[in-house]
Formats: sequence, structure tokens, C-alpha cells
Amino acid sequence: MSKVSIDQIISISIEAGKAIMMVYGDEEKFKHVDFKSDDSPLTEADTLSNNIIVEKLSALYPEIPVISEEIESMPYEQRKDWKSFFLVDPLDGTKEFIKRNGEFTVNIALIENGIPVLGVIYVPVKKEVYAGEISKGSFKIVGEDRVSLGALCIKEIKTAVGSRSHESAEEKVVLDRFFVQDKISIGSSLKFCLIAEGSAHVYFRFGPTMEWDVAAGHAILRAAGGEVFKGDEMKEVFTYNKPDLRNGSFLCVGKEYLKN
Repeated sequence: MSKVSIDQIISISIEAGKAIMMVYGDEEKFKHVDFKSDDSPLTEADTLSNNIIVEKLSALYPEIPVISEEIESMPYEQRKDWKSFFLVDPLDGTKEFIKRNGEFTVNIALIENGIPVLGVIYVPVKKEVYAGEISKGSFKIVGEDRVSLGALCIKEIKTAVGSRSHESAEEKVVLDRFFVQDKISIGSSLKFCLIAEGSAHVYFRFGPTMEWDVAAGHAILRAAGGEVFKGDEMKEVFTYNKPDLRNGSFLCVGKEYLKN
């Protein structure tokens, strides 16, 4: 694996989160929302966070290219042979940011040979970090405490987690196969975090997303013993750097579903 320091990535995500919170707390800046060509919202916080992350990553790891939501899409011919790259969502959950519900994150992942091997998710409002590195495990940072996600209590009632802004009837059909007894709705990549820490067990997404929406959470979940699969069955592992960075449906499961 590339010699990337997870602590450096955590520091970058926190710095980006501070910039986001400056906009979050400024009424004039907060009011200004643009819209991209796909009608998704873009705020000054997205741009500030993106600039910090790309600049810091490029300075520390100039040999590793960066794909970010806020950088114009790079042609597949230019990136198809990349063995390693960073995949970044500088503000995941912009709709939640605009709603001021606190459910937005900074996502940074390292992809190697199509698989996420390191991921960091920072929750600016709570000042919490989720992080994971393949073969080294996953952890959560709250204040000065760094706790292994494997040491956290697993919720016994089978619980699904779903999007607060994007629900579909197709999701219920799939989740019924997992004998789900409870459901949590939450925004952004926090869904992956809840599964990684054992607060939830399964998440199925039918509607479209982009690769940067999933990668950091996937890395953390894998490091915690879970996995993300293509489609609605646990057969083919979800991979990255596709010709089209738009995702099809995917299924996330916690380690309890992979024991056998």
C-alpha cells in the first residue's frame, strides 16, 4: 500500500471541516447557494473544503492524483491506468448542510487497484472522526479518545440505515431479506459509520450516487470487517475508477453478515 499517513489525512479533513463550519456559522455566506449542471447544490463551504483538501494532498503526496466532486470530471482515458489515487467528497451531504441538521461530512479515501484501502470521514458539527485502514483496523476519535470500532457495542436488533433525503420502495424489498426490525434515517456517509461501529447492520442504496460518496465509508467499513457489494446481493465487491463515476445500486453489510 502507498505510504500514506492516516493521521495526516485526518488532519486535512479536520482543517477542511473548520472551513465548512466558518460558512455554516456565517449567515451571509450561508445564504449563497449555486447549482451545478445536475441541479445538485454547491455552497461556498464545498469550494473552500475542496481547495484545502486538494492543496494539502497534492503537497504531501504529489505522486498520487486526486479525484474530487468539485473538480471537473476527468476523462477515463486519462485515469484508466491509475493504480493509486485519492477520491474526495469535500462536503458530503450538501442538502443536509443547507437544512442545518448537522448530518454532513468530509470524506477522503485512498483507492488502490480499484479497492478503497484507507478512509477518513470527519463530522464537523460533532468534531468526530471515523477512520480505517485495511489490515490495521478502524477507529473513532471523539475529543482526545481514539476507540477501535471493533470495541464498540454491537446493536442486537437487526437495524437498517437509510438516507434522509433519498428513500425508495426498492430499498424496502431488499432490506426485508435481512429480517430488519428497526431503521435509522440519517444523511451523508454517516450511514457507513453507523454500520462500521455496530449501531446499524445493513444499508441498501437503489438510487444513483457517485464514487466519492461511497469510497471513504467503504474503506472504514472494510477495515471494521464489513463490506460493500454491487447490486443487491453479497456476490461482487464494489470497485472504483469505472469509466462512468456514477454508481449503480449497492449493498453495505456489517461484519455480522459475513461471519459465515
